[in-house]
Amino acid sequence: MHQKTDPSAPPRGPAGLRMTRRGFVAGAAALAAGLPRRAPAAVQEGGGLRAAQLTQQILPGDYPQTPLWGFNGSAPGPVLRLAQGARLRQRLSNELDQPTSVHWHGIRIDNAMDGVPDLTQAAVAPGQSFDYDFTVPDAGTFWYHSHNRSTEQVARGMFGALIVEDADVPDIDADEVLVLNDWLLQGDGTLAGDFEAPHARAHAGRIGNVVTTNAAFDYALPVRRNQRLRLRLINASNARVFALGLYGLEGWIMALDGMPLAAPRAVGDALTLGPGQRADLFVDVTADAGGEAFVYRLERDGPAAQARFVVADGSRTRRGAPAALAPNREPALAPADQSETLVMNLEGGAMGRLQTARLDGRMQSFDQLLEANQFWSFNQIVGMTDTPFADVALGQTLRVDLRNDTAWPHAIHLHGMHFNELAADGTPGPLRDTVFLNRGERRQIAFVADNPGNWLFHCHMLSHAASGMATWIRVRA
Repeated sequence: MHQKTDPSAPPRGPAGLRMTRRGFVAGAAALAAGLPRRAPAAVQEGGGLRAAQLTQQILPGDYPQTPLWGFNGSAPGPVLRLAQGARLRQRLSNELDQPTSVHWHGIRIDNAMDGVPDLTQAAVAPGQSFDYDFTVPDAGTFWYHSHNRSTEQVARGMFGALIVEDADVPDIDADEVLVLNDWLLQGDGTLAGDFEAPHARAHAGRIGNVVTTNAAFDYALPVRRNQRLRLRLINASNARVFALGLYGLEGWIMALDGMPLAAPRAVGDALTLGPGQRADLFVDVTADAGGEAFVYRLERDGPAAQARFVVADGSRTRRGAPAALAPNREPALAPADQSETLVMNLEGGAMGRLQTARLDGRMQSFDQLLEANQFWSFNQIVGMTDTPFADVALGQTLRVDLRNDTAWPHAIHLHGMHFNELAADGTPGPLRDTVFLNRGERRQIAFVADNPGNWLFHCHMLSHAASGMATWIRVRA
């Protein structure tokens, strides 16, 4: 057994990049040879998802395996790939000792299939099953995850990628799914077990100490110079915000949250993905043969490798900038004077100014909220109530002024529909399903309420949602 690496002194690679995830190193010989590609399991329409316990090697091989929960024996679960417009049918079988459910994040879906206990369905009890059956109308990068006791169940590994293929195959050489996540592990390889820790709830959320791509701390792929790759990035973490950059790659942002951009954008210095957000990149391998390229993340002590690409020689010549992907749709927003506009104040948390808020039908002091392990509110209302944040008619345009009056970032996710982030002059930006707000930031979003039902609207920092930042929107048919 080789000597275990000192996590306090990770080595660094080209241009200051650490060669592996925080605290661990991969063997140089393995890198030189090109690590084998870990192909995700493809589950076809008509298969099933089995929620059960498992063990998996998250840390290097001389450390213990980590007990996890997942789908079909792995975490992340199987990559589900379907054609645009296809029908997805998956029977969820629950072999856990907790109720669970599956939310299909970013999919415009029939409300009964959205997977939110106590809002769209009952949680699936241990030993029971539930049949999810719906069509996938939009091409793009989406994902699925548990939506019961999400802080715990997602932290344990209950998530996976859902890829809806474009009708027209783009000009790329490879299509790679990169699920970004972090794990809060103890020295024996087990997960830290306090999923309701007040400190995490009141601050940034549950932040892991081991960062992975597709559950590998040293994720690497063999590539060839001048290849064009489609990288489907999914932030599946509980709370970690990824600020990402490229080294040895030239890249363009093609889609955000599964929705194609009108024109590709250069990646630039950093791409920020909050929890729940996704980005599709096209990247050209520009590093020399025999070298390495990276998707890296920015951290306080410098850049760290998130995914590594071991470069071999190739016969391709460089291509020009890619053409935009075919759009899915672009709902026509009504003018502001013909829309309803609501304000959503994001309040609370450590170092916040929230003094009182309504919990369980009565106003309570912040000290009382703290005793209940609840720290956040939307418009001074803590958690779900019988009254929706908004009650709108089908086809109506709703505008929401989001105001982050807290000391922490938040990623606000709308189920069942997509919205436009609006520029200061009111110009609609790209369609999204999750908007990221830094501390003190304000954003306006607008969307056409084009999907009837009761839709969850919550912070995707899952500890924040569990401790107050959750509400819902009713769209009347």
